[in-house]
Amino acid sequence: MDLRASRVAVLAVVLAVLGFVVLKRSGFADSAMLELKNDSALGATVVPDASATPVLVELFTSEGCSSCPPADALLSRLARTQPVPGAYIIALEEHVDYWDRLGWKDPFSSEAATARQTDYSSTFGGQGIYTPQMVVDGQKEFVGSSDSDALNAIRSASKQPKPMVQLSWGAGDILKINVSVLAGAAHGEDFQVFLVVAESSLHTDVKRGENAGRALEHNGVVRQLSQVAKINTPSQEFSSSTPVHPAHEWNRDNLRAVVFVQERHSRHIFAAGSIPFPEI
Repeated sequence: MDLRASRVAVLAVVLAVLGFVVLKRSGFADSAMLELKNDSALGATVVPDASATPVLVELFTSEGCSSCPPADALLSRLARTQPVPGAYIIALEEHVDYWDRLGWKDPFSSEAATARQTDYSSTFGGQGIYTPQMVVDGQKEFVGSSDSDALNAIRSASKQPKPMVQLSWGAGDILKINVSVLAGAAHGEDFQVFLVVAESSLHTDVKRGENAGRALEHNGVVRQLSQVAKINTPSQEFSSSTPVHPAHEWNRDNLRAVVFVQERHSRHIFAAGSIPFPEI
């Protein structure tokens, strides 16, 4: 390399560094760093610190929506890379069914996902439902493909302390649930305990609709969502056991049980926990 070429190379490096500094100061570097994590992780999953605060991230999506695959990919990246220090991201991909009549029936869609998104709509001012929509801890909503909004919302949610949710398995797929005292709960609040069975490493070759010809990958897909209890006395610990019955077509190795406590009126997620299914 001659002297002139060396100077050009050095100048290119300097400009790249200065460009990143500008992005950092203008608030755009988080997105870039998230992409870098994705490229360098090569599929590796980051295990969050045991003291990290659980943050529930829900994505309302559909295989019939051409805007949704980038949001699906972002959700998977967030769960895999855990990019926010102090946060344990619990990611749920909820497939709505109102796209099913528009050319492609999503194999993971459900009325329950649409109903849950509709419930959130009233919480967020009744502005209607759309895909992709991401909801963080039941309190912040935004377009589900926006990594900057996701990082900001997760970072904010992680600063709010949460009671501990301890999960363990008993014989016969009995899930044992223990929730610590719901500190900060106000008198008259109504707390619901939800159980989710979520499956990862799912694949679809879409034949019709807006995503025709695309191969889509999904993680954290909600296969089952049900209310299993109410907490009537938030000033006391809550304990319960419930049987979990995964369908035979679900891959047990890719299943997790997620339990979260949600205030019925505000939709605020007060506590959350997750555990993989036990080996048979």
